[in-house]
Amino acid sequence: MAAGGLYVLASERHESRRIDNQLRGRSGRQGDPGRSKFFLSIQDDLMRIFGSERMDGMLKKLGLEEGEAIIHPWINKALERAQQKVEARNFDIRKNLLKYDDVMNAQRKAIFAQRIDLMKGDEDVSETVTAMREEVIEDIVAEFIPENAYAEQWDMEGLDQSVQSYMNMDLPVKDWAAEEGIAEEQITERLMEAGNKASQEKAEMFGEMWPQVQKSVMLQTLDHLWREHLENLDHLRSVVGLRGYAQRDPLNEYKSESFEMFQGLLGQLRRAVTAQLSMVQLVNAPEEPEMPDMEGMQFEGAGADEDLAEEMQYGAAIVANVAAEDRDPEDPSTWGKVGRNEACPCGSGKKYKHCHGRYS
Repeated sequence: MAAGGLYVLASERHESRRIDNQLRGRSGRQGDPGRSKFFLSIQDDLMRIFGSERMDGMLKKLGLEEGEAIIHPWINKALERAQQKVEARNFDIRKNLLKYDDVMNAQRKAIFAQRIDLMKGDEDVSETVTAMREEVIEDIVAEFIPENAYAEQWDMEGLDQSVQSYMNMDLPVKDWAAEEGIAEEQITERLMEAGNKASQEKAEMFGEMWPQVQKSVMLQTLDHLWREHLENLDHLRSVVGLRGYAQRDPLNEYKSESFEMFQGLLGQLRRAVTAQLSMVQLVNAPEEPEMPDMEGMQFEGAGADEDLAEEMQYGAAIVANVAAEDRDPEDPSTWGKVGRNEACPCGSGKKYKHCHGRYS
């Protein structure tokens, strides 16, 4: 423009009126001169989706020819109605997405609250670990010894394998099941007693490190399972919308299934922590081996052993510095440590790095 302002020339209208207004605002910032103008076509996405066929027929009846500019208030009203429909649709989409995020956020709060408790330095997690182990025992007993089932229907083989997997203990559970009048409550109590005893032995073996070991295992396991849970929630969220074709509310389906997945996460956490703590062992770091005293060491043997002994003796000899007059030009073992730029002790007149030093 002659006054030096900005002229905004747009080739289409956007779905959101807010973006159009932002473009218009660029043409006159803080009272500066400017102007804006929008051109659009009947074939634009916004017009094509929202009633362009009806408008096209109406314009033909008015006798307008192809390529002729159309300037009419009806066009602006039609565009505003189309933009309002798109904005309302996008608002509903964002509102629906927030509902899905609320479901995930509730689970996130529960996990992070537990994680913060674990990270407190003065917090003892022994009671939490014990409660986890007892719940695992109750779960596996209920899995292989169904309620109100006869002793012949008990799966003691599966119970024995689960005890070895989660508690790392070889207990005579099959012999317990063969006892007269034994019940699942008694088996559960015996397993809990054995688990508490093994945990006490671990605590005595690790000493003051045991609380920190428990915290570390719980934190690592919780973080790993939570990452997997978030991926599973993303997969569920991407496919749950198809439930609408079955006349079911996708949001309610997402809430119910995500809750079941969260309960499964807590169960996996209990089992993983119990299994890892039962298998953790205290290993002493190996001591660094002392270097042998090469002086005075004698080597015996023949053939390859003699060559090895000669190489080791020669290697021991070059460690120390030897005076030039004490070096025998014919015996490299008497040279000691020779500098790279020194004259070679063999008497060739070359530097050591260009003579015998090339082969060392």
